[in-house]
Amino acid sequence: MSDATVGQTKQFGKGQPVVPHPAQKAQVVPVDDESQPKKVRKTIRPTKRVILLKHLDQGVLLVTGPFKINGVPSAVLTPATLSPHSKRVDVSSVDQKTLENVSAPDYFTKEKKAEKSRGGFLQAGRRPRKAVDQSILSSIKKEDFLGSYLATTFSLRNGDKPHEMKW
Repeated sequence: MSDATVGQTKQFGKGQPVVPHPAQKAQVVPVDDESQPKKVRKTIRPTKRVILLKHLDQGVLLVTGPFKINGVPSAVLTPATLSPHSKRVDVSSVDQKTLENVSAPDYFTKEKKAEKSRGGFLQAGRRPRKAVDQSILSSIKKEDFLGSYLATTFSLRNGDKPHEMKW
């Protein structure tokens, strides 16, 4: 070996490590050009469009699909899970007494122990929800394409910029 390619021994404190010559240093190996698939959080998925019925006292929102259009029953959601839209649906046709019944704090809570027969319990829970959905369906049918708009799922595609979209 020539002296130009041999490393030097240098004094650093108590030790004497060998410092390699610049020609002997490891060179950068180019990365393969194969593109790796992007990892997406499992929580990001296409979502349903829902109709806001009421703001509840607990700081949550009462929403409905309606179930017949997009399969979303009346539910209580936190505001962080929803994104606002400029489209408005007339919910004044909903019976206020039925809406108060559905928006009661104990309506969506689970009973401690239900009896063996589940059929009566499920039907009793569906009746007020169906009444709310029927009145909303009548207002949805008055507007063109509103039913199909609610039935489609919302998702962002490659290159979509949500901050530039009109909500």
